[in-house]
Amino acid sequence: MINVTKTYLPDFEKYTTLIKKIYATGWVTNNGALVRELEENLKKYLDVKHLFFCSNGTITLQIALKALNITKEIITTPFSYVATLNAILWENCTPIFADINAKDFCIDATQIENLITPNTQAILATHVYGLPCNIEAIDAISKKYNIPIIYDAAHAFGTLYNNQSLLSYGDIASCSFHATKVFHSIEGGCLITNNDALANKIYLMRQFGHINDDYFIAGINAKNSELHAAMGICVLNDLEKIIHKRTVLTTLYSNILKNTSLQILQYPISIKPNYGYYPVVFKNEPQLLQVRKKLEGKGIYTRRYFHPSLNTLPFVHNLQHCPVSEDLASRVLCLPLFYELTENEVYMICNSIIEAL
Repeated sequence: MINVTKTYLPDFEKYTTLIKKIYATGWVTNNGALVRELEENLKKYLDVKHLFFCSNGTITLQIALKALNITKEIITTPFSYVATLNAILWENCTPIFADINAKDFCIDATQIENLITPNTQAILATHVYGLPCNIEAIDAISKKYNIPIIYDAAHAFGTLYNNQSLLSYGDIASCSFHATKVFHSIEGGCLITNNDALANKIYLMRQFGHINDDYFIAGINAKNSELHAAMGICVLNDLEKIIHKRTVLTTLYSNILKNTSLQILQYPISIKPNYGYYPVVFKNEPQLLQVRKKLEGKGIYTRRYFHPSLNTLPFVHNLQHCPVSEDLASRVLCLPLFYELTENEVYMICNSIIEAL
């Protein structure tokens, strides 16, 4: 059986060496030494000013909204994981969907300005599959209307845009460190900002709003543990070889599938990708379902990532039509991609797809 993804696990002895340190000190949570070490390592790797290691990538989006005092309308993308939308709804805000660009699957920046109303308080955009949004255009809109930008960068860890980490853009960037990601801490996430005032609010919000016995704001528990930080430290040390292997596998996939009818993700020269996902787009949904069934019959499991388009979910009450996103969501499929996947398995997957087309 080949799953769509498999968690990368670092050398067991290296991980347990850090776990032994935790046992020696007895300090397992509450901003321990390994959490602080991981945060410093991540700030250096990403070249950002402020970074906060949190319990997951959904609560980071919620904290970002709270830190920016967002309570009304948020212009966002319909093509993302449901956590992006759920964070908006859980904070009792209203999602206003701008359709996506058919080329890079990210929010179509040309549609944003027409959706701005007096109630618009933020833009929440996702760097889909690690491809950058139209950062310059969104930044210009942000400045023109004084609307903050939050980037959901859950797919973008390790991706460079113009030789700068994609996580360094926006007023706040949120990232997931879930076990399926290129970089992970089993469960986890982070918030990044270069704004000192926002950083102070995020720091407090992550830990109930207090320092020692002094209370400042209404916070929440978004801290992460020393055990998760230990995993993050080990995985970060191996990140170069992880991305290299994903690069090799992605190149192989593309070389084999380039002459098929499938649409394959194209990376602009301005970015250095992390190759977190390998999506392919079929001609139509019946073709996708046919190929997927054939693959499952051979023990190869894919994922319709993302499906359905978020604007069509039954708990979204303000109906908004996004034809590009709805069409893409019906035709896109992510193929298996992970560190332990072999080149022979990629050949088998591709040959099975070609046979089924």
